[in-house]
Amino acid sequence: MNKSKNAAFAYSFLLPSALLTLVLGIYPIAWAFRYMFYNYKGYGTARFIGLDNFSRILRDAEFWNSVVNTFVYAGGKLLLSIPLSLLLAAILNRKIRGRQLLRAVFFMPTVISTAVMAVVFFTIFNSYNGILNQFLIKFNISSSGIDWLGPKHAMLTVILVAVWGAVGNYMLLFLAGLQNIPEDVYESSSLDGANKIQQFRFITLPMLGPVLQMVIMLAIINALKGYESIMVLTEGGPAGKTEVMFLYLYKLFFPVGGSAASTQVQEFGYGSAVAFMSAVIVGMISLIYFYASRRMNRID
Repeated sequence: MNKSKNAAFAYSFLLPSALLTLVLGIYPIAWAFRYMFYNYKGYGTARFIGLDNFSRILRDAEFWNSVVNTFVYAGGKLLLSIPLSLLLAAILNRKIRGRQLLRAVFFMPTVISTAVMAVVFFTIFNSYNGILNQFLIKFNISSSGIDWLGPKHAMLTVILVAVWGAVGNYMLLFLAGLQNIPEDVYESSSLDGANKIQQFRFITLPMLGPVLQMVIMLAIINALKGYESIMVLTEGGPAGKTEVMFLYLYKLFFPVGGSAASTQVQEFGYGSAVAFMSAVIVGMISLIYFYASRRMNRID
C-alpha cells in the first residue's frame, strides 16, 4: 500500500510536465502533420490537396533562398563563436585577477532576452542614427557611416549579433570541461619538454573532445533554428538577404509587419509542410554531424 502511495505521489509531480509536453509539444506536431496535406489559411474550411504543398516547396525560390541563407548564417556563427568561446574559456581558466567577474560578464548575454538584445543592437547598427555610425563619423573613420543593415553588410551584422549572444554559453561549457582535466597531466608534459602550444594540441583538445562534440552539436542546432534576433533587426530583409529558414516558416504562420512581409499571407497548410521540410533538413545535418563526430570520441 505504501508503495502505491509513493508511486502516486511521484507521478503527481510528473503529471504537470507530461501535460505540458502533450499540449505544447506533441499536439502541435500532430496538428501540423495533418494540415501539411491541406490548403488551410487559418480560417474557413481546410481543403485536402495531397502532396501539392510539397511540390510547391520544390518550386519555391524564396524558401530555398532561406535555406542557403541559413547555412551561411549557421556557418558564420559556428566559425566565429566556437573558437572564440574556447579561447575565452582557456584564458579564464587561468589564475588571473578578476576572472570570476569576467566569467559573469561574458555569460551575461545568454540570460538576456533575444528580442531585447536585438533591439539594443538595432540602436547600435541603425544606418541613420545608430550609435556605431555616430562614433565612426565623430572620429572621422567614416564620412557618412556604414549601412550595417543594408544588402552588403546585413548578414555579417546578424552573425555578429548571434555570436555575441552565444559565446558566453559555450565558454561556460568549455570552462567546465577544462576544469576536469587534471593538472598533473600538464605538469608531466612540462617535465617532458612540451610547450603551451603542444599541451593545447596534444592534451587539451583530445581530453576536451566529448565537451567539444556536445558544444558543436548544440551550436549547429541553435544556429539552424535561430531567427528571433534577425526578425527584430531586419525582418529577413533587405530583399531577402537575411531571410533564414525558420523566419520564413514563422512568417507563414504569423506574417510580421513591414515591407519584408508585404508579399506574404497566413498559410497554415503550406507552413506546416515547410515546417516538416525544415525539420528534415535540420535532422539530416544532425545525422551527418553524428556520423562525422565518431572520430572525436577516439583519443589515441
